[in-house]
Amino acid sequence: MTTLPIGVPTPRPLQLRLEGMSCASCVGRAERVLKALPGVTGVSVNLSTETAEMQLAAPATLPQVAEALTRAGYPPRMTEITLAVEGMTCAACTGRVERVLRAQPGVIGASANLALRQAQVQVAGDGDAKALAAAVTRAGYVTVPLSEAKPVTPEAETRALWRDAALAGALTLPVFVTEMGGHLVPAFHHWLHATVGLLPLWLMQFVLVTLVLAVPGRRFLARGIPALLRAAPDMNSLVAVGTLAAWGWSTVVLFAPGLVPEASRAVYFEAAAVIVTLILLGRALEARARGQAGAAIARLVGLQPKTAWVEADGVVTARPVAELTPGMVVQIRPGERVAVDGVVLDGASSVDEAMLTGEPLPVTKGPGDTVTGGTVNGTGALRVRVAQVGAGTVLARITAMVAEAQGGKLPVQALVDRVTLWFVPVVMGVSLVTFALWLAFGPGLAQAVAAAVAVLIIACPCAMGLATPVSILVGTGRAAELGVLFRRGEAMQRLAGVTEVAFDKTGTLTEGRPVVVQVLGAEETLVLAAAVEAASEHPLAQAVLAEAARLEIKVPGASGFAARPGFGATAQVAGQSVSVGAARMFDSVPQDLAAAADSAAGQGQSVLFVAVDGVVTGLITVADTVKPHAAQAVAALQDLGLRVRMISGDTQAAARAVGASLGIDAVQAGVLPEGKLEAIRAAGQDLAFVGDGINDAPALAAAGVGIAMGTGTDIAIEAGDVVLMRGDPLAVVDAIGIGRATLRNIRQNLIWAFGYNAALIPVAAGALVPFGGPGLSPMLAAGAMALSSVFVLSNALRLRAFRGIR
Repeated sequence: MTTLPIGVPTPRPLQLRLEGMSCASCVGRAERVLKALPGVTGVSVNLSTETAEMQLAAPATLPQVAEALTRAGYPPRMTEITLAVEGMTCAACTGRVERVLRAQPGVIGASANLALRQAQVQVAGDGDAKALAAAVTRAGYVTVPLSEAKPVTPEAETRALWRDAALAGALTLPVFVTEMGGHLVPAFHHWLHATVGLLPLWLMQFVLVTLVLAVPGRRFLARGIPALLRAAPDMNSLVAVGTLAAWGWSTVVLFAPGLVPEASRAVYFEAAAVIVTLILLGRALEARARGQAGAAIARLVGLQPKTAWVEADGVVTARPVAELTPGMVVQIRPGERVAVDGVVLDGASSVDEAMLTGEPLPVTKGPGDTVTGGTVNGTGALRVRVAQVGAGTVLARITAMVAEAQGGKLPVQALVDRVTLWFVPVVMGVSLVTFALWLAFGPGLAQAVAAAVAVLIIACPCAMGLATPVSILVGTGRAAELGVLFRRGEAMQRLAGVTEVAFDKTGTLTEGRPVVVQVLGAEETLVLAAAVEAASEHPLAQAVLAEAARLEIKVPGASGFAARPGFGATAQVAGQSVSVGAARMFDSVPQDLAAAADSAAGQGQSVLFVAVDGVVTGLITVADTVKPHAAQAVAALQDLGLRVRMISGDTQAAARAVGASLGIDAVQAGVLPEGKLEAIRAAGQDLAFVGDGINDAPALAAAGVGIAMGTGTDIAIEAGDVVLMRGDPLAVVDAIGIGRATLRNIRQNLIWAFGYNAALIPVAAGALVPFGGPGLSPMLAAGAMALSSVFVLSNALRLRAFRGIR
């Protein structure tokens, strides 16, 4: 397959493999879509090979072609490649990495994440991860495919930064004390000059500061200078130019004072050293905070036990979980973490599934029930048959989903990307203008150098680059701990902006299975009904049997069972003919029971009459009951200012009864799947739809945000943008709450990052000095710059304290 780099002006052949091609009309539609794009010629779509061939020239680009085909329903087959990128330190770095990747042949989209130090690339066809990594490496960022990257723990990075910061601090301290101490304490200044002398002090400063720049500060020079020479300056370039300017100026004053006017013969060695020390300190704090922000995935991975007790040939041995295969039998001992996803064969216990669902109450498990790896067994012992291992386990899928969401970009990030594209070059330009103005109108050359260096150092694209991704990192991680999984990061922003929430009824607001609501009439009504229904597979029959089991009723045997479809069933119980069914099955019904039946039907309940030898003696009402927290969830959503409605395929009576009990006024009932889909589409992108994730999949996909509800291993991972690991409607409130909190946190970070630069760059340049205001020394600028990133990270970490509704 040949592909075309973005923006190449001369026509080049391009071939894409398409999804969704099924007939000749698909071919025609795909060709019309492609021919309508300016710059696309020679279009030919082949149904048998499912490919589209064309010639591409400016202004057409591969991303535009892919977007047009996707909108038409025939997305090109893509591979997503994740790269580990070393050396990104600010938003300018991520922007450059993205531009380099998007310029590569076949790349449809690319997104670099500063918090994760990764880049995700969407490539038409299979893609070549190593070629993409090589392109980014040539741009100055050591890059490898993620699968080949050496594991780098946040702790190791943090330790290295603290070590460098401590070394820089130790070397800087004598310089700072002798220089600034002399300014603050005149007596100390006079004593130093009398006992040591000015020239030896400057020589000592020169040696120590040179060591600071050459050893702990080398990282800024090694990355910043090459980036500057490639005409792609970043934060490291600003630090490198600023510190070298301060060091270089001071070195000239020390060794060649004749080149500098006498009035300007001042050294700024301490500024260069303190700048390096403070920025290293800020990055160490940033690395520690980033490690805390990304702890959610580490905790998820750590939940999986490394070994399991495996039964084989009558012997129980400990074996690595990695060696297990489906079908094996393992033992889960009391108090242990469940090692695998599987089905209970023997035993009974309660299992704490809080890590999975966020629900604190343990769940009773017995034969036939499913258990999930990473959950905690209670006091009982279980024998479990392995069902899923490796990447197929629920815990592995959750981990992958959280990682994918944390690596994504929100639409709000587009603003940051546009600003940071020009940020560093503009700052360097402002620095040069500052130097020129101070040189022309200021008191001397030294002050011009100091102001220009302060501008370079105060600017902080780091805070801009971290503002969005670190909040997503913390927010999605905290959401996962509450049992809310965002499959994509952008779903968080869309969910925070919804104005309406629509619920499916069955299995979402209700339990999804019929249960007995009441039993009226003769005392033995439930006993006789259970005896008849024991031979039936009807859902209402199962509800009757479940109620009998709950009450520990001993069900007598029955014979001669006969079912009448649409009516009911009859059997012989203890020598009597017992019938269970609808009213139409019987000639007459007692008035009191008929009135009770009409009342139940008006509430959407199903009614089973029970007759003995043809005489109706009782009735049983059955309904799909509302979930315990459903009304609380609806009220909480309405308190958040959201309109709540229900869209159900059930009868009008049943749906309206449930809606009334929950406080939902807007109820659409009797809606077929196609009608539900149309209702969702008509509502637009400001609506979130909550369904069970399986039969509601089309509606979930069409909604502005699809929220799939489920529990345990039955969860429909692929159904929605957001997946709730517990079947509690309150989880919807948690999802919207954490989405809004994260977006609010991002806005705070962005306001700080942009406001900080907008306010302090002019101050550093000396804009207030002519009006009697303060200037800003390079040292203070370095401290402010370091603290700006720490502020953004600390603010994002507040999301870890988010508490869901209970």
